[in-house]
Amino acid sequence: MKIETSKEKHAKSAQFVSEESRWQAVAEHIPQADGTFVFAVATTGVYCRPTCPSRPPLRKNVRFFDDWRAAEEAGFRPCKRCRPQNAYAPDPAEEVVCKACALIEISERELPLTDLANEVGLSPSHFHRLFKRTTGLTPKQYAAEKRLHRLRDGLKRHSTVTEAIYEAGYESNSRFYEKATKRLGMKPSAYRRGGKGLVVSYSVVRSSFGWLLVAATDRGICRIDFGDTPEIVRARLEEDFSEAALREGDSAFAATVERILDFLEQPEERTTLPLDIQGTIFQRRVWSALESIPPGATATYAEIAERIGRPKAARAVARACATNRLAVLIPCHRVIRGDGELGGYRWGIERKRELLRREAEKKKKTSE
Repeated sequence: MKIETSKEKHAKSAQFVSEESRWQAVAEHIPQADGTFVFAVATTGVYCRPTCPSRPPLRKNVRFFDDWRAAEEAGFRPCKRCRPQNAYAPDPAEEVVCKACALIEISERELPLTDLANEVGLSPSHFHRLFKRTTGLTPKQYAAEKRLHRLRDGLKRHSTVTEAIYEAGYESNSRFYEKATKRLGMKPSAYRRGGKGLVVSYSVVRSSFGWLLVAATDRGICRIDFGDTPEIVRARLEEDFSEAALREGDSAFAATVERILDFLEQPEERTTLPLDIQGTIFQRRVWSALESIPPGATATYAEIAERIGRPKAARAVARACATNRLAVLIPCHRVIRGDGELGGYRWGIERKRELLRREAEKKKKTSE
């Protein structure tokens, strides 16, 4: 097999720089475009390689990224059909870790570290360091997160919580229930029912950043979402809370929305609005660290990883930022790449740039 030189790769990428050329490559399934960019579909949350055989998306729903990492930083997940990461030159370390991750994901029990290391041909200590450096998690933590992910899926499919807990790989339900509400953001029974029994108030209004959706449970604000159309943000809310009672916010809720609109225009250090935050322990630690970044300042993914005591977890921090559902109030827009570039943002890089510009401008006026 002929291996492309860096010069050849650069020449190939240069053909697909503009959005017009990239859209043409997607529409015509041009093979030469593979490995030069990926495209993501806002309505599905999935990103693909240009030659993906799936049904072509509508142009208005498509966003382009230079590589799969940028797409994941913006909150999109890989297409299972075209496997877009495979279009890029593999990293040997990542290949080893990917193999281990696959073993963890298909196993019905927790695999000992020595078994995983033997499967990939490394010593346990070397494998442990490599896995943590690559994913930001230990193999045990990764397995725990995958069990929780399976549990979330199972809670929506099974008639009882117990069935979902055992299918996900938990040996008993007692230890899980100790922290269930914190980890899921709501009681397991409510999560299983897609939020059934919950009342979620919401409003969709215009803002200077496009359409803004604000949603809240009785515990606090659970979602702040930007979109190009009202339909897009409503569809995402309905997907997350498929069985909840969704209702238009009343006059009291309108006052909350106004506070958020004011916050967009005049960012403050922190908001006193109550939040209903749903996420894993690691995600919560990251989001808490983000709230400590003042308006007008930024921090890198690596710096946030240092702050939470996980210096090798910069990539995991990026993933946690990408899963944040509370735009602006949890300020993931203030996290940038180590080289000073903005990095990804699930609500679009231009919104991130404008948020940072406004905050920097206000900081400058305040200091004058």
